[in-house]
Amino acid sequence: MRLKDKVVLITKTSRGVGAAVAIAAAKEGAKVALAAKTIEPNPRLPGTLGEVAAAVEAVGGEALVIQVDVRFEDQVEAMVQKTVDHFGRLDAMVNNAGAIFWAPVSGWTTKKYDLVNNVNVRGAFLCARAALPHLRKQGGHVLNMSPPVVASAAVGKAPYIVSKFGMTLHALAIDSEEPNVAGHALWPVTGILTAATVNLTMGQTREWRTPEILADATIALLAKDPMTSKFRPWLDEEVLEDEGITDLSIYRCDPDHEPAPMSIHLIDPTWTRGQRYEH
Repeated sequence: MRLKDKVVLITKTSRGVGAAVAIAAAKEGAKVALAAKTIEPNPRLPGTLGEVAAAVEAVGGEALVIQVDVRFEDQVEAMVQKTVDHFGRLDAMVNNAGAIFWAPVSGWTTKKYDLVNNVNVRGAFLCARAALPHLRKQGGHVLNMSPPVVASAAVGKAPYIVSKFGMTLHALAIDSEEPNVAGHALWPVTGILTAATVNLTMGQTREWRTPEILADATIALLAKDPMTSKFRPWLDEEVLEDEGITDLSIYRCDPDHEPAPMSIHLIDPTWTRGQRYEH
């Protein structure tokens, strides 16, 4: 119960990583605010906030459902206020909402560029800014699902990478600027089984891990003392290793196949296990 009575607000919790984080947080004693665009079932995408709320309650947790589009400032401000009004406090803001598109610079339309950057870096900024006044009161965390900043990642997907790097830099800045608020950036080593990986055909099932690896890493970071925690661009494997967890076979999508690094190689093709990034 590392998060007992803490309040965690998570964006894009209708499915995938966000849903896994919400359930993991509830198991650790947290009260969770579930925020996403999807309220009604969508035939193209599995999962709704209501289904995740039911899963949270099934493990003994308490959930608040909030419909939000993180591109809109008024909706983000209302999301944070509803969370605080309902639970009385806010201890962690997890910025999981994201939009993805890959193409050379010449292949990006202005509309696509604006969508990706408005959801990713701007959305995470709006959420963090709205949350900070409440996080300061008792100390808290801002966690962005974003990668280490590595220049080699730009080719073939630069506008997307710019948006994700922006999230990492925001987390670094928050950690340095706020005495009792910790900023974290977290990224998976391997591909994660989500709607995005399936729809974009980013590999095969045997090359992915389940969202629970990112969820467990998130909980470990949120359980740190925000007064003393120091920013690092964390990889999920590193977080779990520091927790003494080195057997990651439980996270395999294919029980008989250990996935090779994929997500981190999209950022840094030279990365090898044991390599750690410092800011």
